[in-house]
Amino acid sequence: MSEKYKIHPEGVFFITLTVVGWIDIFTRREYADEIVANLDYCSKVKGLQIYSYCIMPSHLHMICSVERGSLSDILRDFKSYTAKRIISLVESSPTESRKEWLLYLFRFFKEKIRHNKEYQFWQQHNHPIDLTNAKIFQQKVDYIEQNPVMAGLVTDATYYAFSSANPDNMLILAEV
Repeated sequence: MSEKYKIHPEGVFFITLTVVGWIDIFTRREYADEIVANLDYCSKVKGLQIYSYCIMPSHLHMICSVERGSLSDILRDFKSYTAKRIISLVESSPTESRKEWLLYLFRFFKEKIRHNKEYQFWQQHNHPIDLTNAKIFQQKVDYIEQNPVMAGLVTDATYYAFSSANPDNMLILAEV
């Protein structure tokens, strides 16, 4: 089996979690807020250490490690919980104009996965990239924090609300 995407306990990793079909769900603040709240929970309770992050419209980039436990287990639980929460928020939202379309797509992508009950929210892979090299670590931080600028969402990385580049970001970041 390839070592390319293996997670080892003492590593620091660049992770991308992507919504199925690259659906732009995080254009709504309440869904992005849910991701932030759960990253905060994982940081405070499960030992997830986040060095840099950015929630883009259809995916989440982060550089992270764990101080205890298993990163694979934390990511699995995070993805499972946030998927259920966001789908519940979509279902119960009286103002979500894309509700039927979103639920249709989450059902459509579930058809390829047998173990899920009704919906598939996240793509199954995380493709962790080991960042033991300090130069590559900084390249990935720059990539993450400049992602909203390169996508044309903001003109300055510090303006993007859901990023570690924003001085008012809601997460407590780990020290390098």
